[in-house]
Amino acid sequence: MPKQKTHKAAKKRFRVTASGKLKRHRAAKKHLNSHKSAKRKRRLREVVTIGGKVARKYVKMMGGDA
Repeated sequence: MPKQKTHKAAKKRFRVTASGKLKRHRAAKKHLNSHKSAKRKRRLREVVTIGGKVARKYVKMMGGDA
């Protein structure tokens, strides 16, 4: 039986925490920032934690045990 390949795009975008949740960065911060408020840009800097079925799906896709 062949092994499942790691989804490289997901591996570059997400990190798995010790409890099995996903950490990711928010989108919309790379460019076109001059019209965004400082509060909005601060909030976009924060790391988001994802749990539940979606997290398990991506962890499995990245080659981890879900």
